[in-house]
Amino acid sequence: MAPKRRPPTADSFADGARPTNRRRRRWSKRSRRVVVATSVTLALTVGGGAWWAADRFLIPHVEISDVSAYEAEHSTVTATTEASSPATTVLTDTQYSAGSTTVTISTVTEGSGSDTVTYYVADVVLGDATDLRSAFANDQFGENIIETTSAIAEDNDAVFAINGDYYGFRSTGIEIRNGVIYRDEPARQGLAFYTDGHVEVYDETQTSAQALLDAGVWNTLSFGPAIVQDGQTVSGIEDVEIDTNVGNHSIQGDQPRTAVGVIDDNHLVFVVVDGRQSGYSEGVTLPELADIMISLGATTAYNLDGGGSSTMYFNGQVINSPSNGGERGTSDILYVAG
Repeated sequence: MAPKRRPPTADSFADGARPTNRRRRRWSKRSRRVVVATSVTLALTVGGGAWWAADRFLIPHVEISDVSAYEAEHSTVTATTEASSPATTVLTDTQYSAGSTTVTISTVTEGSGSDTVTYYVADVVLGDATDLRSAFANDQFGENIIETTSAIAEDNDAVFAINGDYYGFRSTGIEIRNGVIYRDEPARQGLAFYTDGHVEVYDETQTSAQALLDAGVWNTLSFGPAIVQDGQTVSGIEDVEIDTNVGNHSIQGDQPRTAVGVIDDNHLVFVVVDGRQSGYSEGVTLPELADIMISLGATTAYNLDGGGSSTMYFNGQVINSPSNGGERGTSDILYVAG
């Protein structure tokens, strides 16, 4: 009887032996199945990850499709208008005034060479606290809904605007805008603008949107951190993490920045620092931004979304130089209407 054939081993293949054609075909099919199964698994994994990323960061999720109508229906705050004769309006390249509300624009350049920093300042005095308003991209509320700052400003007849807190990048925070609650998911240090003209830094986790609204809050911002309190730079701000999601863990180093400062009731100062443009403006750290705000007279100052979002708009145009070479879309602005 002929001896039984043993299946070839790895060693026999290494020595030059080869499987029969039938076995080669069978193993080849099995190998193809393994390769195909692995490829499908990999595609599903990569595809699933890509879908998650697109859904999380790119695909718009509209919660309120007509913000203007929603605010008209739900706002419990009536914006004050000066009831006497129509205010005389003055508008130049650097100044706007209408009644008691004024906006004065200035440009500051410091340093030289690679250390040059350029920033734009808007000193804003409000005739009434409700003269500072908020607006959303496309007049919609939700995640990943974006327009440029200038487009949102133009849609709302703004004479002055800056980018806001980019609320649409995240699903957390307390968002009250123009006297209406849009989100109540406490998560971080916020900034609250009250109808009596004062502004406070507060801990979102210690209150609620309804409690703030009941106390007279007109607008909130949820980004941060606070960089100046009681006229002093807040310690540890360079180590703060605003979010714990992908790509936005830290805000350290020299960066383009946007911030709002409080000088007095109804007297605010907004600053946009350009950055990432050597020889023109390198950007600043958060402590350096705090120094700028203090030098402008702010006793409280709060950091807003920066980087490519940092934009200041005045009298129909963007007056700073956004770091992306052009405006980056954002979800919201603060503005004064013309």
